Amino acid sequence: MVVFFCVVLSVVVIFHPMGKIRLGNPDSKPQYSTFSWIAMLFSAGMGIGLVFYGAAEPLSHYAVMAPEATIYSQQAMLDALKYSFFHYGISAWAVYGMVALAIAYFKYRKKEVPNISSTLKPIFGKFAQGKLGNIVDALTIFATVVGVATSLGLGAVQINSGLNYMFGVTQSINVQIIIIVIATILFLTSAISGIKKGVRLLSNTNIILAILLMLLAIAIGPSLDMANFFIESIGAYMNDFIRMSFRTAASGTLAQQNWVQSWTVYYWAWWISWSPFVGVFIANISKGRTIREFLTYILLVPSVFSFVWFSVFGTLAMNIATPGNLIINLSIDQMLFGVFNQYPLAMILSVIAIILLIIYFITSADSATVVLAMLSENGREKTSNKIKVVWGLVLASVATILLINGGLDALQNILIITAFPFSIVLMLIVISVFKELVYEKDEMGLSVEAKRHPKTDKPFKSYEEDGYQSDEKTSNDEK
Repeated sequence: MVVFFCVVLSVVVIFHPMGKIRLGNPDSKPQYSTFSWIAMLFSAGMGIGLVFYGAAEPLSHYAVMAPEATIYSQQAMLDALKYSFFHYGISAWAVYGMVALAIAYFKYRKKEVPNISSTLKPIFGKFAQGKLGNIVDALTIFATVVGVATSLGLGAVQINSGLNYMFGVTQSINVQIIIIVIATILFLTSAISGIKKGVRLLSNTNIILAILLMLLAIAIGPSLDMANFFIESIGAYMNDFIRMSFRTAASGTLAQQNWVQSWTVYYWAWWISWSPFVGVFIANISKGRTIREFLTYILLVPSVFSFVWFSVFGTLAMNIATPGNLIINLSIDQMLFGVFNQYPLAMILSVIAIILLIIYFITSADSATVVLAMLSENGREKTSNKIKVVWGLVLASVATILLINGGLDALQNILIITAFPFSIVLMLIVISVFKELVYEKDEMGLSVEAKRHPKTDKPFKSYEEDGYQSDEKTSNDEK
């Protein structure tokens, strides 16, 4: 319900006159090019998740446990992509977008400190700066640490799996800890260099490598099937969006209820726990854009990229998944490399995927380190390198502890537990920013009004030279 509420309000704000409001002064201009801006928000938002689940999720829904249909059926294949779209599409980015909007709006428009408690002032007033605000900000930091540590744990596990599948490197906790240590040194180096240097360069590299990996996969795979499933799954996604958003499988089987909990609830918890980190990061790179532009790009561009990604790698995986094929017996972290192994250029694809994982790992941790340093220093943009190092070590330590004490199950469980209290905060944030936007819209007198209307016998026609506009011009010249 919380996630769907974010989607509805995002769409309302986009099409409402309040969407004209600029994040900053009326003459503010964007700091980054649109490509770099999208690359940074996308890499921070869900890079590791796409690589980790790009082939594994559709394959699991199709051949292991289908959400609604019978496994290995045509409907299961369509549902596999439809639900993958659902989990990585507009719903996820609406959560990110609303938190990011709140922080950017209050920071650049209201000149407030860029932390979560400041966004609650329209509801709680001065109390948002007292003990209540401290609790909210502390919960924000905790949710961010757990959410990012979960992604780092997933990244370490899959990098280890790729090295094991390709080069026979032992798959163990010890190797995964070594990967985390090496990556920590790299992302701390990048974090210290700042957003304009390290994060932007790595984010642009991510997008280029991701596109290259997709193009190679299209070249070696059933490209026509990929295109057909992309189109049909888009239609199914739009047709069933509301039903999927409210689906709890209350009248379904126990297996279907467990599926909803294992996938949809897990993803929503993941996105909610990531929302303060991604929100603060996106807000800091979005000054000068209108709210309409801000939300439209955030909702659509990463979602469409994710749809294409799952269509390519999901179809690649399902194309080889037949009863008895050992590919379905692989663990989720190995599935991508197992799928590549069934096609030409397996080694090249696997190497690119591992490099992509490493860079996504570094980018996510890099961005989170910068954000956590800001949050812990009351929203200061220029934080000390010492604070960044401390938070980087905390992230690496939490990821390591969770892996040692339960692996992927521990990562998923702690994520869901943490996301629940922050989902309440998320609702308050959304209500607060909407309330303030309505107030400012009324103060500014924003509305949708036509500047002029056609004459009764002279309709506007773009295809006739002697239309209304020429008459208007002549009349003005005579005056």
